[in-house]
Amino acid sequence: MNTPVYQTVIVGGGFAGLFTALHLAHEHYPRSVILIDKEERFCFKPLLYEYFDGEMDTLQVVPGFSELLKGSGVIFVQDTVESIDLDQKAVKLTSGNSYNYSNLVLALGSVTTYHQVEGAKENAFPFWTQEDAIALERHLRDRLQQAVQTEDLEQRRKLLTVVVVGGGASGVEMAATLADFLPHWYSALGGNQSEIHVVLLNPGKQILNGDINDPLREIAERELQKRAVPIELLTGAEATAIHPNAIEYKRNQQIETLATYTTIWTAGTSTHPLIKDLPISKEHRDHRDRLLVTSTMQLLDFPEVFAGGDCVAVQDNSLPPTAQVAYQQGANIASNLKALALGKDLKPAQVNIRGTLLKLGINEAAANLFNVFEVAGEPGHLIRHGTYLTLLPTAIHDFKATTEWVDEEIFHHHLNPQDVGKKVVQAVELVGAGVVGVLVARKLLKMLGDEQKRD
Repeated sequence: MNTPVYQTVIVGGGFAGLFTALHLAHEHYPRSVILIDKEERFCFKPLLYEYFDGEMDTLQVVPGFSELLKGSGVIFVQDTVESIDLDQKAVKLTSGNSYNYSNLVLALGSVTTYHQVEGAKENAFPFWTQEDAIALERHLRDRLQQAVQTEDLEQRRKLLTVVVVGGGASGVEMAATLADFLPHWYSALGGNQSEIHVVLLNPGKQILNGDINDPLREIAERELQKRAVPIELLTGAEATAIHPNAIEYKRNQQIETLATYTTIWTAGTSTHPLIKDLPISKEHRDHRDRLLVTSTMQLLDFPEVFAGGDCVAVQDNSLPPTAQVAYQQGANIASNLKALALGKDLKPAQVNIRGTLLKLGINEAAANLFNVFEVAGEPGHLIRHGTYLTLLPTAIHDFKATTEWVDEEIFHHHLNPQDVGKKVVQAVELVGAGVVGVLVARKLLKMLGDEQKRD
């Protein structure tokens, strides 16, 4: 007679998976927990731009799983999942190891999709992981170095032209970031920063169309032109082929070519292959092939399996594929797993969309809070960083990264308290940004008080 296996296996260490594990540890879950991810480090994707441009360091944005889970009781396994057998309740890894489970959490997220555009996978740079950020940085620095050394104007123009494909939030954030820091990099090499050319190519007529950040479109369009170099926005332009030294796109029924040695792909994601391979009927998937789950985050056909994040769609509840959603779903899954282990009733997941945050260059961002309050520029940057830093996993890591950031961004930057103080304090109160909110509010109030005393 087989001995029952009482352990929970979490597949995927993104927001949904990692925070499920951390919440289970925090709630003293009575069963063993195994977290499996192919990467050594957790990637805080909303802040990957800050890691890319040097605003934040490795420990803040891509901390190691072992560090994050130290002392939690959660077992971390760095390996790639080869297959998932829902009937046998087993997860098989490429190393040959396998894990049986009493409960499974699917948190595999999504993967980059290239929409069958010729040469896109081979010649365009994705921006999804730490490795992507490192590869892109090295490539850009090499192109800038080559550009400053060439006397050929045409060649230099190609080297200094960067095309970002996709006008969603990722594309807008990438273009704004590039348009701010590439000129600084090039100037440091002795180049003329006005020669930097950043192009945002969007198949739709409007950027952020259909995106959760749609309310911030006007702010984003305005701020894109305020970068160190203005961004050229090509709308109604659909990429058709990407070559090592050019991108082809269709616009107004005509095929056009833009010479560039750097194309960055931010034009969409698709469901993870492992999710597609699961024996789940089309009736229990959405139009994007994501798994449908109940309000308690369980699969319809396999109630012992929970799922959250980008790989699922909740029945009768449309939610955007964002970090704040996955984070809250992880907490809900953990709560229901504990309830299940203790024989208690499961509760529907409660996810509150508190607003949207959009990076719009170095030290600038836009925030839409509860669709009632908008702020842009440096105050938006403070709100965005403060909000995200309170989501950094584990209290110790959160406090360390938070205090480092507050010291650098708030205490040492020359803010004009009369301009930003009131807005930041109000916004932080709305967001409820924890320790960052307290520190930022206190500091700005002190600055305001000091200013009044000098007057």
